[in-house]
Amino acid sequence: MVDLISKRYYFFGLSLLFIIAGVFFFLKNGGLNYDIQFQGGTVMQFQMLDGEFEPSVAEALLSAEMNQIVTARKLETGLAGTNQKEDVLSFLVVNIAQREALSLDQQNRIIELIEGEFNVDQEVQVSINMVDAAIGKELKVNAGLAVLISAILIVMYVWWRFSTMSGFSAGVMAVVALFHDIAIMFSVYTIFNLPVNESFIAAILTIIGYSMNDTVIIYDRVRENKNSLKKIGVRELVNRSIKQTLPRTINTTIAVFLSIAVVFVFATIYEVQSIKEFSFPLLIGIISGTYSSIFVASPLYVMWKEGSLKRVATSKAN
Repeated sequence: MVDLISKRYYFFGLSLLFIIAGVFFFLKNGGLNYDIQFQGGTVMQFQMLDGEFEPSVAEALLSAEMNQIVTARKLETGLAGTNQKEDVLSFLVVNIAQREALSLDQQNRIIELIEGEFNVDQEVQVSINMVDAAIGKELKVNAGLAVLISAILIVMYVWWRFSTMSGFSAGVMAVVALFHDIAIMFSVYTIFNLPVNESFIAAILTIIGYSMNDTVIIYDRVRENKNSLKKIGVRELVNRSIKQTLPRTINTTIAVFLSIAVVFVFATIYEVQSIKEFSFPLLIGIISGTYSSIFVASPLYVMWKEGSLKRVATSKAN
């Protein structure tokens, strides 16, 4: 049987390299790429004469002009009381993330660029709304609070559920693995310069749940083996438990990864930006969550237990 625990420093080093790459790109890019929900900015809505247009063209055009984060989407609404195709109104909605409000000249320049590129109904006034950055600050605080509360509850739950195998240490190491996954997600966003918006929070919370599920499965097998195999050491116990749960973990990960990959491909083909921004980090996060359960949480638990046993032996010898 392969001793995964003895190779733990290789796995720790691989995670560290990825996180260091994330820090490098964080400094290189001057921080995270905050979208309008976090940074504040301006929402401009143009009514179109037809529905045949690509929002991605507007994103590229305005991003080059403004040197800011610009996202665009297509919005279609039907007129009240009708269901005919010709009664559907099409809109181009543009979000410009910028701490300061756009000046009148900037607004006019954006209108000029959009009207020059797209078939805009110029008889309808462009809708312009400002997004306050304070909303984004409150969202960030609430998201951080949600993660903190989740971490505390996870430690308490694992402590109670796995009391026969030193539940407190198991819970703490599970939370360390979760913060590892969060760090990997931050690195993904900085390396690929993805916009940080509500999809980021959803992706983080989704990966935390998935990673915790994998970790609990391994812990559950450790507890079962501990009760039936009382004479083996903690390292062999955890190694054997990982090996027994590995086929299930790999099969589940492949199934989930392929499902999300299909969603990502669909969103890429049909330019559904919000789904694309959510599904791509999930692809990385699914791998990270599985990796951390096997190669981070489990080895750290073994290190904690072996350290405790060594301290007990030393105190008895003295």
